[in-house]
Parts: sequence; C-alpha cells; structure tokens
Amino acid sequence: MYIRRHPGRFILVFFAIICSFLYSLFYLIKIQFVRSDYLAQRADRQHNHTVRIEPVRGTIFDRNMRPQALTVVVYSLYANPRQMNFETKQKAIASLPALLDLDESFLRDRLKRDKLFVWIKRKMSFEQMQAVKRLDLDGFSFLKENKRYYTNNELAAHILGFAGMDNTGLEGLELKFDRYLKGEDGWARVLRDAHQRDLLIDTEFIPAKDGMNLILTIDETIQFIVEAALDAAYKANHAKSASVIVMDPHTGEILALANRPTYNLNDFRHSDTASRTNRSIAHVYEPGSVFKIVAATAALEEDAFQEDAVVFCENGEYRVGNHILHDHHGHGNLTFAQVIEQSSNIGVTKIAQAIGPDIFYQYAKRFGFGQNTGIDLKGEVAGVLKSPSHWSKTTIGALPIGHEVTVTPLQLVCAVSAIANDGLLVKPYVVKYITDSHDQLIKEFLPEIRDRVMSPSTAARAREILKGVVKNGTGKRAAIDGVEVAGKTGTAQKVVGGKYSHKKYFASFIGFAPADDPKVAVVVMFDEPYPNYYGGTVAAPVFREVVVNTLKYLAVSELDR
Repeated sequence: MYIRRHPGRFILVFFAIICSFLYSLFYLIKIQFVRSDYLAQRADRQHNHTVRIEPVRGTIFDRNMRPQALTVVVYSLYANPRQMNFETKQKAIASLPALLDLDESFLRDRLKRDKLFVWIKRKMSFEQMQAVKRLDLDGFSFLKENKRYYTNNELAAHILGFAGMDNTGLEGLELKFDRYLKGEDGWARVLRDAHQRDLLIDTEFIPAKDGMNLILTIDETIQFIVEAALDAAYKANHAKSASVIVMDPHTGEILALANRPTYNLNDFRHSDTASRTNRSIAHVYEPGSVFKIVAATAALEEDAFQEDAVVFCENGEYRVGNHILHDHHGHGNLTFAQVIEQSSNIGVTKIAQAIGPDIFYQYAKRFGFGQNTGIDLKGEVAGVLKSPSHWSKTTIGALPIGHEVTVTPLQLVCAVSAIANDGLLVKPYVVKYITDSHDQLIKEFLPEIRDRVMSPSTAARAREILKGVVKNGTGKRAAIDGVEVAGKTGTAQKVVGGKYSHKKYFASFIGFAPADDPKVAVVVMFDEPYPNYYGGTVAAPVFREVVVNTLKYLAVSELDR
C-alpha cells in the first residue's frame, strides 16, 4: 500500500498548535501577573458588596423633653435586574406603578439597567411594603431605612425645618445643626451566592454612630397656644402674612415662634417658598408706631423730658422740611407720657428733634435695629437703619415714627424685652442643649447680654408709660383682667410702587406681661390685614389671647414643679 506524505500540511498544523499553545500561555501569564488584581476585584464585587448602615438621626425635643422631630424605621424597595426574567419584569411594570405611585416609564427604565442594584421606591409606607410583598416578585427586595417624622405636622415648622431623603437637613434647625443631628455612617460587607442573593455579613463591620439630640427653648404647649390664636386671626383678618414670637425677656429663650402661611413638615414637598419662609427673621417691614419706644426711652435716659412735660402737638398738622406730618386724631397739648399713649406722630417727632439725630440713632443701634440678633437659626436679615449722614430733611419726621427704617419681628420682641429686662438687651436663641445618644451633655447654650440700652430707672419709667398705652391709649384691647400689661401699638402704611399706600398696612403690637414682673415678651405682626388694619384693633387682641393662655399655663407649670 502506498502512503502519501504531506509534509507542508504537517508543518502548518504543527505551527498552528504551537501558536495556540504560546497564545494560551501568554494569556494565562497575562491573567496571572497583569490582570490578576483587576479580576480578583471583579470577582470580589460579584460575591461581596458593601452596604451602608444609616445612623439614626438625633431627636429634637422641646424644653420639656417632648419629641418634635424623630426618626422612624421604614422600608425601601430595590431590584436586581440581572436576576429577573422578562416575565417578572413585565409583571412588575404592570402592577407596581399604580401601587407605589410611580411613572411606568421610570420603572421600565430602571428594570432595563444591567445592574445588580437599582432603587425602585425609597421609604415607603408600611401598607405599600405589605402590598408589594404579596406580589411575590423575584428580584425585588427591601432594605430598612430611617425616615424623619414630625410629631405635630405644622407645629413650629419654621423653627424645626426638615430633613431630606438622604438624612440631610434642608431647612430650619435640621439644616443649622445638621452636623450634630446627622451622625456618621457605618458599613458592612455582605456575601452573595452565585445567584446574587445576599447570604450573611462578613467579618468587616463598622457600626453607625447615631446623631445627637437637640433640646430646645420652645415649649410645645405655648407654641400650640400661639399657632391657634395666630391661625384664627390670620384667617379672620384676611392677612397676606402674619407672625408671633413669645420670648423670655430675661434670658432670650424663644418660647414660641410662628408664621402664616405655613406648611406640613411631613409633606414638605408640596409646599412653596412663601409657606416655608421664616418671616419672623427673614422678612423686614417698616414698623410704624411701635418704633416710638426708641425716641421715648432715649429722651428719658438723656434727661431731655420728664413724663409730665407738655408737648404741643399742633392740632394734627406739622411741617417737617417740605412734608406735612399728620396725626390720626388731632391733639393740642399732651404730656410726654400721653404722646406715647395716644401715639402722636407729631409729638414723637418733636421729642426726636429735641434730642437730635445723633442721639436718636445711637439708641436705635443700642436696641439692635439695623443688625442681626445672632439667633441660632439660618436666614436672619438685619434690616436697614440709616445713619444721620444719610438722612434727608424729612427723615427726622419719618424715622422716629417707624418709617424709613426696616425691622424684623424678632428685632422688635428683643427691643421691647430690653425695657422689660431693666434695660438689658439679650441675645435670642432656640437651642438649650445638645446631648448624645446616651443623653450625655455635649453642649449647653446660656443667656447672653448684647448691650445695655438704658439704665434700670429709665426702663422702669418706660414700663409705666407703656402700661398707660394699654390702660388709657391705643392698646386697650391688649388689657387683661387682673394682670398689668405694658405695650405699644403700630400701624404703618406699606410702600407700593414707590409711594405710601392708603389701603395696605402693617399692623403690629409689642408688649410684655405682667408689666412689673415680666414673664413673657410678645410681638404680633400682620401684613395687609383687611378690612381692619390698626395695630390696636388687629394685633392687640392676639397678644391678649396669647398672653392670657400662656400665663395660665406657666402658673400651672410652676405649681406642678
């Protein structure tokens, strides 16, 4: 038999085998020595993944340790698209959007991703979680997460603020003290099987460090008293906005602070900027006659007037520069005290002229106008107080009666507190303590004196005059049976289109009670109340309701201690 030889083919096959062997050897060497770290890391990622352990955000308490903001456990839904077949995905797309209030295109896009983990719905309600479980969908799982919950919905909304989905503060104290409240993340490594199912926690585990707690100066009961009174009056007077602040005049502790409009902290996504704005510290307005306390105390402290000194009020018309100044009711001769009681614009202007622009400006600065109070809330504005070098010929007739100056409600309650507090201006604050998760004290905030505005004797004389405002003057609707009240009304025309409007006003009242042993100082302010717009008519009754109920509550609280 003849055997035909093919040496060329043999060489070719041999050469191909040798090349394949060398290529395989080269590739194995590359895998072992060049790509080993990369492939090991990839394998590690496939069989191990790192899970963030969310800390518990600190609780915010009122002064009596009643929780106002706390953290609750909720469930979040996630999916592993790589683990799901086509039928499961279609079933999910058909059932989950209506159940979880999701857009179908959003869910479809999520499930198309070639990933091991995609969020579907964060921080669901318990009912939603149970409904999804009943569907028994492969590839869907739940994670426990923390959600911020506000125990009283709208109560103290502009103080507390809110935290977002990622446990970060976005408004109010939640933002201001976020670094204390948030805590620190922990981490754990979780093993997966070949089907990418979580098995157990590996040896690497770092626990989360829970956030710290805030204990406030706010009293939940007083806050409720304020918001109930404010809400009713805001609606009844058809106001554009309104604010009330209750403060301890001796320490600066804010006992309550409320604004209208407001919003629900547990549903903040449906609120607008106007309802979230803390108008008590972030909006300024011309104060009107409540600003007359500056001229009155300056004149007494400088010994320029006595209470019985006679001031001729020009029967209601008085020229200042090229402007004619008017009183709402024309007056002839009034005593110094009666000028304040009856809120005579002309009388106060003459008092300011007598002490001069420089002294008047000096006392306005002492009262804290034109500067921040330093409160521990974000968003405070300073307002505008012009120095005498920027005054016009008519400013001496405008500034003493609360025009050509802008203030915040917080500045006003601090100013009237200086009269209640024997002439000392204190710094307002809303946080008393910071404690850790084991209730150990981390930081304490104490009262601070900002300035001495006047002597104790002048403050006592001013208190008597402000008592007269309520007894005999424009503030009669703030009077309380059995309790002496000191206060001042304010009604200021709004500037609209560069001119003072005769239809739109700011109405306000500032005061404290009991007048000779002040427990609380209060400011009430309404923007564009209608049809009534006088401070004595609109704001004084709210002051009265807040103070009556607050003093009753404080008396009962003292008895319980």
